[in-house]
Amino acid sequence: MALILCVETSSTNCSVALASDDTSNATVNSFQIAHCIDFIEDNSSSYSHGERLHVFIDDLLKRNQLTVQDLDAIAVSEATSIPDTGLRIGVASVKGMCYALDIPMIAINTLESLSLQNTLPSDYTIAMLDARRMEVYASVYQGKELLETTKAVILDEDSFSRFRESGTITFIGTGVEKFEDLIKEPAHQYVTSNPTAITMCDTAVLKHKKSDTVDVAYFEPFYLKEFKAG
Repeated sequence: MALILCVETSSTNCSVALASDDTSNATVNSFQIAHCIDFIEDNSSSYSHGERLHVFIDDLLKRNQLTVQDLDAIAVSEATSIPDTGLRIGVASVKGMCYALDIPMIAINTLESLSLQNTLPSDYTIAMLDARRMEVYASVYQGKELLETTKAVILDEDSFSRFRESGTITFIGTGVEKFEDLIKEPAHQYVTSNPTAITMCDTAVLKHKKSDTVDVAYFEPFYLKEFKAG
């Protein structure tokens, strides 16, 4: 049985989850993720990753009678639209653990993981991360199929018009509220949500089976906006 720790720190939600290729012990979760066996998260409004991440990891392992030596890989959410310390803390922590334990590191596309939170019936899912003002970074999915890869979008009345005219959409992520206020189209669904480690689990198991891993030494966070140290 493969065990994978999933770490999500790309937003104010400090979130960790345990994924397993054995679904017999899967926990009940609202996102219908089959390979998540347990999780801990703190959806607060402020960044506290430096204080909480390793506490959460330790607590998660202890309550499942595990240690870090039982892990077969660690997955990390790889991107944020706004460069922040939280993402860097998560990536640095995962790199350090993978190096020390000599286990693979898996990178998970943040918008893809975010899109998997959608359990509402709709023709399309548009996952978006707020990039301040009227800008978001977004990807478009039909089911689990990627239709439009991540790109910067300056929100206006015509944004995503091709999809809005051809079916119903679930907009999910951060920055959703400002777009809902802008277009005022009740036919669609609007879910404001941070990324979570829960929806990383299925993808992490699939990538582990395919040996789809990254180089621990050279992997860097993927900032959709340029990182500038303050």
